[in-house]
Amino acid sequence: MPRKPRMYLPDIPCHVIQRGNNREACFFSDQDYQFYLECLHNASERYRVKVHAYVLMTNHVHLLLTPKREESISLTMQSLGRRYVQYINKEYRRSGTLWEGRHKASLVDEDHYLLTCMRYIEMNPVRANMVEHPVDYRWSSYHCNGNNQYNKFVTEHEIYKSLGREPEVRSKVYRSLFDREIEEKDISMIRQSALFSVPTGSNRFKKQIEKVVNRKLGYAKRGRPFKDAAE
Repeated sequence: MPRKPRMYLPDIPCHVIQRGNNREACFFSDQDYQFYLECLHNASERYRVKVHAYVLMTNHVHLLLTPKREESISLTMQSLGRRYVQYINKEYRRSGTLWEGRHKASLVDEDHYLLTCMRYIEMNPVRANMVEHPVDYRWSSYHCNGNNQYNKFVTEHEIYKSLGREPEVRSKVYRSLFDREIEEKDISMIRQSALFSVPTGSNRFKKQIEKVVNRKLGYAKRGRPFKDAAE
């Protein structure tokens, strides 16, 4: 069965997930996390990708990226993966693959789901029972988006900027969003969309994407699509 093609469109944010092979660890020390972020920064700068949110978990990563060109994310992930695997193999005297095949990707309806997707990404350590609040986890973009701490790896999205004129106001408003839990239907949508490489958003957004890519979007037969939130 042919692999389901991933979709990237210029200036449309995309939720990217990459897991360790067999769900095994891909980070082993603070130095590893830092090196991964440096690789991400270098690749995103080179291939013109904006990073709006991220979390580096023990055995997987979540990224929210906006590419300037259609091929920008693919080139960024290829460069990032290659450099990081070479570093890990040399540092820990290992060989072979580190990642679980191809990364997952889902275009995000920025008008309705961008901030929800950012929260979903930064809440990962909480859902994994690693910390009680995202501020307690070091390896995520929450400290930048929620606490207004400088982070050279993060570029503010226009939707995030619309939360307030001043950086302090934006981070305060964004931080307040974490006072309530993300609805289960939204969590399900984000997860399933990434799993099946379909857009995260309303039916209208999905139809717009279908028109741009000139093909029908849908789920593989092994899963049942969830109902649109508007329905």
